[in-house]
Amino acid sequence: MNQVIKTPVKGMHCASCAYTIEKNIKSLEGVESCQVNYGTEEVKVSYDPQKTGPQKFNEAIKPFGYSLEIGEEKHTNHMSMPNGSAIELKSQKEKILFVMPITILVFIMMMWDLLTKVFVNLPQLMIPISLLNTILFIVSGIVLFWVGKPYIKGIQTFLKYKAANMDTLIGIGTLTAYIYSSVIFLFPQVRKVLNLPDYMYFDITIVVIGFISFGKYLEMASKQKTGEAIKKLLNLQTKTALIFRDGQEIEIKIEEVVVNDILIVKPGSKIPVDGVVIDGNSSVDESMITGESIPIDKRVGDFVIGGTINKQGIIRFKATKVGDETLLSHIIKMVEEAQGSKAPIQKLADKISSVFVPVVLVIATLTLIVWVAVGTLPLGLMAFTGVLVIACPCALGLATPTAIIVGTGKGAENGILIKDAESLEKLHKIDTIVTDKTGTITKGKPEVTDIFSNHEKEALTIIGSLEKNSEHPLASAIVDKALSENITFKKVENFNIIEGKGLKGDIDGKTYYAGNVALLNDLGITADEKRLEEIVTQGKTPVFLTDSHNVISVLGIADTIKDGIKETIGKLHKLGIRVVMITGDNEKTAKYIARLANIDNVIAGVLPSDKALKIKELQNQGRVVAMIGDGVNDAPALAQADVGIAMGTGTDVAIETSSITLLKGDFSKVLKAIKLSKSTMRTIKQNLFWAFIYNVIGIPIAAGVLYPFTGVMLNPVFAGMAMAFSSVSVVSNSLRLKTVKLG
Repeated sequence: MNQVIKTPVKGMHCASCAYTIEKNIKSLEGVESCQVNYGTEEVKVSYDPQKTGPQKFNEAIKPFGYSLEIGEEKHTNHMSMPNGSAIELKSQKEKILFVMPITILVFIMMMWDLLTKVFVNLPQLMIPISLLNTILFIVSGIVLFWVGKPYIKGIQTFLKYKAANMDTLIGIGTLTAYIYSSVIFLFPQVRKVLNLPDYMYFDITIVVIGFISFGKYLEMASKQKTGEAIKKLLNLQTKTALIFRDGQEIEIKIEEVVVNDILIVKPGSKIPVDGVVIDGNSSVDESMITGESIPIDKRVGDFVIGGTINKQGIIRFKATKVGDETLLSHIIKMVEEAQGSKAPIQKLADKISSVFVPVVLVIATLTLIVWVAVGTLPLGLMAFTGVLVIACPCALGLATPTAIIVGTGKGAENGILIKDAESLEKLHKIDTIVTDKTGTITKGKPEVTDIFSNHEKEALTIIGSLEKNSEHPLASAIVDKALSENITFKKVENFNIIEGKGLKGDIDGKTYYAGNVALLNDLGITADEKRLEEIVTQGKTPVFLTDSHNVISVLGIADTIKDGIKETIGKLHKLGIRVVMITGDNEKTAKYIARLANIDNVIAGVLPSDKALKIKELQNQGRVVAMIGDGVNDAPALAQADVGIAMGTGTDVAIETSSITLLKGDFSKVLKAIKLSKSTMRTIKQNLFWAFIYNVIGIPIAAGVLYPFTGVMLNPVFAGMAMAFSSVSVVSNSLRLKTVKLG
């Protein structure tokens, strides 16, 4: 029987690390599955204990600089951002603050030097060359051996275990450039004896390490956000609970609550665990679970959910699910599993590097051997260094980060916050959008939409005066409507709340009632069934104003759709994107809203687990799915989707779980995000093309293939210039994204 281990893993510093760990553990005999959660720095392995175990997992990944913290398994409900990761991010930030100003300055100097060789009339840099070389020698040494430490380790890993990646090539290229330049700088007589060119590559070392380290820092900073969703979900749980034990009320820690305990919840307090009401009436805000903005009335026998908020009245309930069994705990688990299931894809550059790095090293070595054998040592060293310098993947390393930096900046200018490159990559491929209703399609706040009365203003004055004394959310909608109509409220006497049904009060010596159908039944008043059916069919909540004998007015209260929703969904349809609305609300309300918004399909009355399952079903059909939501109840589905999109007006949990956030809750920004994704991915592909074309053309020339025919040997200075120019082309192409119109 297979066992499952979930344990922290040390040493991950980029998304491709997760791929390396997963690949090597999966390769072991007896391992059924392996999932690495880069966000939480955990690995989950299902394996046959008769064939393998944690010790072998460690042995498989140790050569690459990673290790499992065996015996330190973490549980979902005690999850937090790994402390080591936070320390590493802080350390990396210090390095970036040091290296980036230097990198930018040196890069500008490189470009100016390049331009002066093309345009001879441009003035040269007014810095003595000996002073400049001395400064660059010192600074590049600090950059290489401090900021570039991971790349030096990449060389060590390659030499020891023959495992190469982009870190290896960056390390070899920058170290070779630094050593070559240092020898020429410190021992000028060596250059004269070997007849080597008087050129140094300290600037190449700084620029390559600076820009690539900055890209990795951005990735690391983005990764840290992943664990925040779980922490915010945990914060929804109460820390203590008021229970009735041994004939008295006592406050205990939430962990000490057991099934069948009797809990007491006062108005405004969170419900600690799941259970069933045994005494009292109230209205409970369940929007974090169901997405329904209008609170649900609770009576004896009704279920309540841990983490929801008791709005009115004191209730007592019996605990039915506690600890890891509560619905909120299941949501936490689903979010974690969905995030973990999205194993970081191996970046294109790393895929190519598995072949590219060894090939470049072989070419450089063979070049040196051939030139020493048939030519001279100076030509051999020139060619060897030229190959490594021109192959050094500065442009390749810049291809994705620069486009992402510019693309995400462009998104931010347009109110679209993008968390990582992976979400941008997937967004342009989506063919299905699944959207929540409340707060996403609708405004998320109940409003008075209809007033049926022979004397509308008088009725609004009376019901507004009554509801002004209530704290019920529906009362707030009525009061807001009255205020918008400039109603002057009247004095209410003998005001009383009728639990679960409504309220009553005396105005100008006459008793009035406001409430639901249950209140009408108590008063023996018959509602207009046709009018009632019309209101309910449209997904609206009816509120009746009566005296002791007759209905005076009926108000329809509903959550209304946002402006421009129908037009936006129409444009999505033109792009061939299917739109599905999924909600915890009732079917009548959902279908009514869907008709107004021109939505294709509706799935109503679902809980968070069902939402995530529906996303999975669509993905299993081969669809690329984006989920748009704003509530805690949407978190599992946002995490499960190929791209999770949160409304900026929503909960922190939804925003942290998602890949993209739309500020101000503007649904129309979905279209802009898709266009931005298409433009950014097109730019990245162009960048990769330009990055590789320089290598494809430049490496053979640097190796000296033209020398026998033309007598031309590519001086390393021009290799450096070619590499610099490839970087310029990539950066310039990325900057073109700033001009893209998203509207």
